[in-house]
Amino acid sequence: MSTQVQTTLRSPEAFSLARRAVEEMERAGVWPTPLNFELWVHYLGDPESALGREMVRLLGAGDVFTEGTSEMLAAEYLPRGRLSEEIRDAGAVLDRELSTVSEAIAKAQKSQAAYGQTLAGASAHLEGESAPSALIGVVAELTQATTFVQKENATLEKRLKTSTKEVARLREHLEQVRRDAMTDALTNLANRKAFDEELLRACDEADKKRQPMTLAVLDIDHFKRFNDTWGHQTGDQVLRYVASVIGRVSKAPRVAARYGGEEFAIIFPGEVAPLVEAALNSIREEVGTRALRRRSTNDELGAVTISAGLAQRRPGESGSSLLDRADEALYASKRTGRNKVTNGERLETAA
Repeated sequence: MSTQVQTTLRSPEAFSLARRAVEEMERAGVWPTPLNFELWVHYLGDPESALGREMVRLLGAGDVFTEGTSEMLAAEYLPRGRLSEEIRDAGAVLDRELSTVSEAIAKAQKSQAAYGQTLAGASAHLEGESAPSALIGVVAELTQATTFVQKENATLEKRLKTSTKEVARLREHLEQVRRDAMTDALTNLANRKAFDEELLRACDEADKKRQPMTLAVLDIDHFKRFNDTWGHQTGDQVLRYVASVIGRVSKAPRVAARYGGEEFAIIFPGEVAPLVEAALNSIREEVGTRALRRRSTNDELGAVTISAGLAQRRPGESGSSLLDRADEALYASKRTGRNKVTNGERLETAA
């Protein structure tokens, strides 16, 4: 999802965009299924995106918009679609490798069974024979059978080594796919899905270890006005810059995420509110002291400021409740002048 669409969907403009999507689908004679609705929202929210341009081409050509068309567009242009395709491909490769190994093992088992029968037959033959010529024949037969089994075992070993390497490569690829699915493409921070999972895990760990945990929410001040003035590409430049500062201050075990649009969140496991407040102020000061320039024209953009709010988790408190309190502290920063950090603990004490 492009930054432009993300920003729109978290603003009052989202309702207008949703209505337009339904109207345009009706005009095109397309059923408003969840997948079609998602495609049209992306298309109308960012017509210049790759998906937007392809939708314009298809609609302009008068092509019938079938379910197959929707699935093709989703697989090509929507992140979840691409992820599903990667997983399906990986599953097919793994299935093929397991099938090949299974066949090789079955063949080896058959060879071993035949070898066992040969040994049993040789043993019975030796018990009833004493002539040298008969013994030579039995030994020759055993030698031949042993050589065959050795070759079969070598083939199986080679096949297993190849499959082990392929499965290891596949595991590494799937791990990269998983990381990509959990990473915001623009900022390289964790995305909303990763943040939600990590917040749940961090809350459970804090209860088990009986340790403190603090959550912070940060927001770029007047970002929409900035976007409207300088354009979305420059807005993306600002988002990447702010994310880079947040990322430097949020090394593990801290977890920083792009929560949505111009909003970020940081989980501070094992840290109390005063320490987190100091860390947030260091981020705020670094962001605000640098004068940015527009890359394309070198125009000075002025200083960018951020507001932040934090809340220290109470024992047993859910992640959603903690997030609500951190949001309240952020809104307090916005209401009282912006470019500041509000400690939710002091806010609640004052109230």
